[in-house]
Amino acid sequence: MAEATPIRPIPADHITEWAYEADVVVAGFGVAGASAAVGAAQNGADVLVLERTGGWGGAAAMAGGFIYMGGGTPLQKACGFEDTVDNMKAFMKAALGPGTDEAKIDAYCEGSVDHYHWLVDECGVPFKMSFWGEPGWEPPGDDGLQYTGGENAAPFNASIPPAPRGHVPQMQDKHVSTEKGGGYMLMKPLTDKAAELGVRSAYDMRVQTLIVDADGRVVGVQAKQYGKDVAVRARKGVVLATGSFAYNNQMLESFAPKMVNRPAASIEEHDGRAIRMAQALGADLAHMDAAEVAFFCDPQLFIRGILVNGRGQRYINEDTYPGRVGQATLYENHNEAFLVIDEAAYEEGMTRPTSSPQLRHQPKWVAETVEELEAEMGLPAGTLQATVDVFNRHAENGEDPLFGKKTEWVKPIGSPVAAIDLRGMTGGFTLGGLRTNTDSEVLHVSGEPIPGLFAAGRCTSGVCAGGYASGTSLGDGSFFGRRAGISAAKA
Repeated sequence: MAEATPIRPIPADHITEWAYEADVVVAGFGVAGASAAVGAAQNGADVLVLERTGGWGGAAAMAGGFIYMGGGTPLQKACGFEDTVDNMKAFMKAALGPGTDEAKIDAYCEGSVDHYHWLVDECGVPFKMSFWGEPGWEPPGDDGLQYTGGENAAPFNASIPPAPRGHVPQMQDKHVSTEKGGGYMLMKPLTDKAAELGVRSAYDMRVQTLIVDADGRVVGVQAKQYGKDVAVRARKGVVLATGSFAYNNQMLESFAPKMVNRPAASIEEHDGRAIRMAQALGADLAHMDAAEVAFFCDPQLFIRGILVNGRGQRYINEDTYPGRVGQATLYENHNEAFLVIDEAAYEEGMTRPTSSPQLRHQPKWVAETVEELEAEMGLPAGTLQATVDVFNRHAENGEDPLFGKKTEWVKPIGSPVAAIDLRGMTGGFTLGGLRTNTDSEVLHVSGEPIPGLFAAGRCTSGVCAGGYASGTSLGDGSFFGRRAGISAAKA
């Protein structure tokens, strides 16, 4: 929960002592903060990073590590995939909306190959030149490329040439959802580069509010360090990079009530503090209702069956990006889902490699016929039978006219048949936040930049306006974080 401490800006003339001082002060040492620090230092700035915890990393170090990049990166080419900037733009604008910031997406896609080279050539982020093509949240090994947004599934593959854009740093012995997920091998090189460039860091620094001069320019922050109030002066600019508001129930109730009490892929420090601080200066917000929604089931299982809602009806093509399944389940189907799968398909899925064995659930109901299964599940008579009958009728020809599931995954459901109870199996993090421009300047409600204030990462509204693709958080955070640092250094 957010701390009950003042967030109103403090006039600079009220500060009697500056405990720290730098050209650019960055709040938060996750991917956006680290990228901002490197970007600012590469442009000649003296940089100080303030981190609330005892070390760098944030949620990024625990993440799967995907960075969404495309347009013809060396990794895409090495794996035999063709991609263009225009195709990347078309997909992102279709899949991440409605209401995407087209200027941001244009800049992101046009700069994607350059961003890849910055990460690899300048920061030392490693990628293995190999593709993982099986269903899954992420590669179980150290492969470097995967589809992470449903690019190769309906409805997008019918009109936009698909290409995988989920680039994951190479890492041996990674641990999913721990302090050393694949994201660790993004954060370690970035923070090493920051140290090499002379970036300083101060820990246990809980940023509380912004400090402004008489002209309204942000000139620093006030923080609590070891329980004491400290003022930190920023000669050129402040970069906010403190994460989402997934752990602030008050903000969730106001903006994204369906996400209350279901944080995932985020950390307790994601309390929305930076958003509130900037709001107190008149900062504008965008897409505060948007969220990534994970679906807690192994894709190797649900892709081989059919997902039905509480009325026994299918509601999505099961071969799409799992995050789209999560959003459809929570937002459109009252967080109710059941996986209907026959014995042969279940056993096949259980033998396939996975990065998420903890999401391989056991069936709750098993029966010889769909009619019996329907009764055991307590569904209205005939509902599930009708769904399976329609699916099987077309599956005999390898077709799914309702949702466009690809032929390779369309097989009639046989007997014995089971259902896995997936009600309530969703969680995620918020995507909305401060409205920024393509230079990562925080915008006032008037539309003008707030002087001296920059932001990046999940405390901002980035390339995602509603939809999501894995890698757009680390991608957006690192891309616009770097831009925030550069902009602040040049301020």
